[in-house]
Amino acid sequence: MTQEQTVVDGDWHRVHPASPFVRGWVALAAIVYFFGRDTFERALQGRGTIGDNFNERTLWLLAGGGVVLLLALGSFVLSWYFTRYQLAEGYVRVNTGFLFKQQRQARLDRVQAIDIVQPLLARIFGLAELKFEVADAGHSAVRLSYLRLAQAKQLRATILGRAAGIADGSETVEVPEAPEQVVLYVPPGRLVGSLILSEQSLFIVLSAIASVLVSVLTESRAFILYLIPAILGLGTAYWRSFNTGYNFTAAISPDGIRVRYGLLDTRAQTVPPGRIQALKVTQPPLWRILGWYRIHVNVAGYGEHHRSEGDHRTMLLPVGRKPEVMMMLSLVLPDPGIADPERVFTAGLTGLDSVAGFVTTPKRAWILSPLGWRRNGFLSTDTALLLRSGRLWRKLVMVPHQRTQSIALHQGPLARLFGVADLVLHTTPGPVAPRLIQAATEEAVSLFDQQAARARKARKLQSSEQWLAQLPPVAMPAPAPPATPAMQHAPTQEEPHHG
Repeated sequence: MTQEQTVVDGDWHRVHPASPFVRGWVALAAIVYFFGRDTFERALQGRGTIGDNFNERTLWLLAGGGVVLLLALGSFVLSWYFTRYQLAEGYVRVNTGFLFKQQRQARLDRVQAIDIVQPLLARIFGLAELKFEVADAGHSAVRLSYLRLAQAKQLRATILGRAAGIADGSETVEVPEAPEQVVLYVPPGRLVGSLILSEQSLFIVLSAIASVLVSVLTESRAFILYLIPAILGLGTAYWRSFNTGYNFTAAISPDGIRVRYGLLDTRAQTVPPGRIQALKVTQPPLWRILGWYRIHVNVAGYGEHHRSEGDHRTMLLPVGRKPEVMMMLSLVLPDPGIADPERVFTAGLTGLDSVAGFVTTPKRAWILSPLGWRRNGFLSTDTALLLRSGRLWRKLVMVPHQRTQSIALHQGPLARLFGVADLVLHTTPGPVAPRLIQAATEEAVSLFDQQAARARKARKLQSSEQWLAQLPPVAMPAPAPPATPAMQHAPTQEEPHHG
C-alpha cells in the first residue's frame, strides 16, 4: 500500500519524523546558543577555543548542555511517536501528547475550509501543515503537522471529496486531487503600489506634515523624533503585507476557491463553495486613482483567528481592478438573483442615490452624514442583501440570505429625531460587519421583516451539508482563462452554518 493510500484506510498514522524538529528548531537553537555562547565569544575575540581553557566549570557547562539537549531531543521523539491521525467514520482525528493526552476531531461534513501551510523551514524539507477549519471549532481548529507536501495535498483532496459528497465515505476510497484553473494573479508591482497608496502611507504623510509644522512653530525638533517608532511599526506592517500578499493567485476547482500566497511562508487555502458567510469590497481614497479594490470575507472558523494571525487569511483579493472584483463576486455568489448583476454591483461599488434600485438615506437626515448620505443604502436580490456605504472610503458588503444568523435594529436619540435607523446583520465572526447605516425607519423595519423571511426560505432550500451530493460531476473548463468565470456552476445546496 502506498503512502498516499494509507491516509484513507481508516488506520492510525504518524506524521513525518522531522515534524517536531521543524516545530521546535527555535528551542534547539536557543539551547545551543546558551551553552555554546562562551566558546563562540572566545573565538570571535581570538582568546582560543574551549580546549585551551578547559576547567571544572567548562566540564559542568558541557555536561549540562548535553543533558538539556538530550532531553529536548527525547521530547521531540516522544512528541512525534505519540502524534497520530486517522480518517474514518466521517471524522478526521488527531491524537497528541505523552503525559497529557489530547484528541481533536472534526466532522468532515462541517469542514469550512482547509489550508496547506508551509513555513520556510518546512518548505526546505518539503513538508506542509494541514489545517482544518470547522464550524463551531473556535480556537480548537484541527492542525496536522507535518506531512509530505504530496501527502498533504492528497489528504486534503480526500477530505474535501467526502465532505462534498463525491466520495462514498469508504475507508479505502482515495479521491484524486480536483483539477483547477487559475483565474487571477496579483503582480508584485501592483502589490507594492497598493502599499504605497495605502491608508498607512496617508497617515505617514499627514503625520510628517503635522510634525514639520509643529517643529517650525515651536522651533523644536523633538516632534520629528516621535515619528520614528511609528515609521518602524508601519515598516513592519508593510513587510508583513508584502510577505503575505506576494504571489497571490486565485484558482477555481470543483472543490472550491483556491488561493495561494506568501514569499517566505506560503499558504494554500481551499474554501468550499457556499462556505463564505459575508463579503466586503473596500476602496481606500488613494486607490481610486488607479481603480483598485480589496475583498475580505467571513468564513466560519476563520473568525476566531483572523485578529491573531492577521487579515491575510480572510483576504479574497488583496488588490485588484473592477473586472477582477466582478469575477470574484461571481465565484462567491454564482447566482446573483438579478437580471443585470454588472450594473447593480457597479452601483454598489461607485454609485450614488437610487441608481440600480438602491434605497438610500432620506434627504431629511443628510446632516447626520453630510458626505455619505447619498452613498448609504441597500438593495436586496433573490439571493443576497447588498449594503453600501462610505463616500471617501467606499465599501460594499454582500450577505447571502441563508447566511443571516440574526438581525437587529438600532436607533439612537438623534436617529429617532430624524426618522432613521441602522439595521445590523449578524454572521460568523470576521472582518466583515454588515450594517445598513441611517435608513428611513419605515424602510429599516420593512427590511427587518423581509430579510428574516428571506433567510428562513433560503435555509429551507439548502438542506444538504454535502454541497455536491445532489449534483452531477463537474467538467473543468479549458486551460485558457475564460471571459466569464467558470464557476457559474458552483452549487449552493448546503445547510447554513450552525455556529
